[in-house]
Amino acid sequence: MDLIEKMTEYKELIAVGIAGVLIAIALILSAFNDVKVATACYLLAYIIGGYAKAKEGLLETFEKKALNVELLMIMAAIGSALIGYWMEGAILIFIFGISGALETYAMNKSKKEITALMGMQPQEAWRIEEDGATVLVPVTELNINDRVLIKPGEQVPTDGVVSEGETTINEAAITGESLPVLKTPGKEVFAGTLNGSGAIEIRMTKLTSETVFQKIIDLVATAQAEQSPAEQFIERFEGRYVKVILGIVGLMLIVPHYLVGWDWTTTFYRAMILLVVASPCALVASITPASLAAISNGAKRGILVKGGSYIEALSEVKTIVLDKTGTLTQGRPTDVSIYSLPLLEEAEILAILSGIERQSNHPIAQSICRQLEKQGVVSQQEFLVEEFPGWGIKGTVAGITYKVGKESWMNQVSVKQFLKASGFNAPIVGKTVVFMERDDEVVLMATLEDEVRPEAQAAIAEIQALGIQTIMLTGDNETTAKKISTTAGVPVYIANCLPADKVTEIKKLKGNNDLIAMVGDGINDAPALAIADVGIAMGKGTDVALETADVVLMKDDLTQIASTIKLSRKMKRIVKQNISFSIGVMLILIVSNFFQMMNLPFGVIGHEGSTILVILNSLRLLRSSH
Repeated sequence: MDLIEKMTEYKELIAVGIAGVLIAIALILSAFNDVKVATACYLLAYIIGGYAKAKEGLLETFEKKALNVELLMIMAAIGSALIGYWMEGAILIFIFGISGALETYAMNKSKKEITALMGMQPQEAWRIEEDGATVLVPVTELNINDRVLIKPGEQVPTDGVVSEGETTINEAAITGESLPVLKTPGKEVFAGTLNGSGAIEIRMTKLTSETVFQKIIDLVATAQAEQSPAEQFIERFEGRYVKVILGIVGLMLIVPHYLVGWDWTTTFYRAMILLVVASPCALVASITPASLAAISNGAKRGILVKGGSYIEALSEVKTIVLDKTGTLTQGRPTDVSIYSLPLLEEAEILAILSGIERQSNHPIAQSICRQLEKQGVVSQQEFLVEEFPGWGIKGTVAGITYKVGKESWMNQVSVKQFLKASGFNAPIVGKTVVFMERDDEVVLMATLEDEVRPEAQAAIAEIQALGIQTIMLTGDNETTAKKISTTAGVPVYIANCLPADKVTEIKKLKGNNDLIAMVGDGINDAPALAIADVGIAMGKGTDVALETADVVLMKDDLTQIASTIKLSRKMKRIVKQNISFSIGVMLILIVSNFFQMMNLPFGVIGHEGSTILVILNSLRLLRSSH
């Protein structure tokens, strides 16, 4: 079965190999003057070696109603046979078939990440029934809230939360990071990842079609299907160029006979060579293999790019704008302090704070909830809440309205009274400050200090070394923004930015006609990520990041930003090399043909050889470290 699959995978190459053997036999027979059998061998070489590309060219012509380079090759081969140049036509088919098989191989190699990912997708799961028995079922039969047992060494079949047990899980399929991650009760797990030595029970949280793993598969598949602007231009150019070449060949079939005195056979022969050497095969293959290879290289390392247009745009980025919380910082403040006035109902106030904040996904709200849990505060009340991005969250219970958020959103008189009563006579430096207000009266304050990511300074320095300006935008106050930007090495920062302000700032930067990239955590930076030329999200396996940004850094590592830009720039260099080389070779071959300095076999070798070299040059991106 494996042999049949291998033969199917390389069927084009096998067909070309058979054509090559037939050409060799025909050459030997020709040496012994067995012309009829030799011609039959050449004819078989035409059919076997040229079938795949002829079929592809004809189908594309009928489907798109446009001419293509495959038709030029078919016409040149048939034309050569018509004037008795069977060997030359067969060699044309043979080498054109080799370049076509290599191009197919390059495409398949670049798309291998998708096949590999799909092969890793779990098919079955151990569902725990109500009586405690475990039943092996297809993952498609699982429903949300089902209990699932994951044994040591098994793949995690679905997204869920650990309810019992402890283990380490290899999340390389999601993040590209091979180091195992400890999973204890309450921790999230993802489909497609690999369980270590411990057995765990999880509660399913997403349908199979909605898992992060499935979204990654869909994303990479879409990315490889999407064309960059350069690819779209080349595709449009190909159809028009083929028409021009056919027109020039039509003239060459007649004009040289009368203008320079060529005989009709020579005129036809030179026109067939022109069909070959003027065909833009190498030019057409200059971009797509490089783009696919770059996207596949990134996917293998946990860098998901949603299409060729974004990998192309990254090479031109002049400014990178970074969010603070969850991007430059860890996004999980560990130094959390909560202050309240000595009120009789302090426990009730803290419970209300917990009830409101646990309904928000913002990192600050989650950190406050963790601190309250440590203090044993648990809220039993249900709140009707409304989030105000950039400001905070409002909750109502029993007719009383509470607001939790930044200082400028609160009653300023009450803020001053609270700070004075609490003994805060000097500004709070370097910390994020959150207030809680009850019916216009401030009753509580929380201070949080978020740590700068350990790799932030080196990552920012590497970005700046590429000649790219870095700017930090944050909704935090001036003193906190200054401290974080100094620590991270970001020279320019803008504090007190609401989501709308971030959009405004990015629009201003785009007004300079520079390409702007925005880096955010993918949760609360959606408007800014959308307005930027390239939106980059810190992933950490979240489906929110997958849906929001154009590029997702699944390892949640800032150093991947510079790596992605280097990969993009290398792709651009390779594409430029490919285009320059392919045009140069084509011009040399056209001029050589006009001066009768080249025959058809050498024209074929020169033309198809350039196509093969261009594809091989693009495939270097599959192994690139940048």
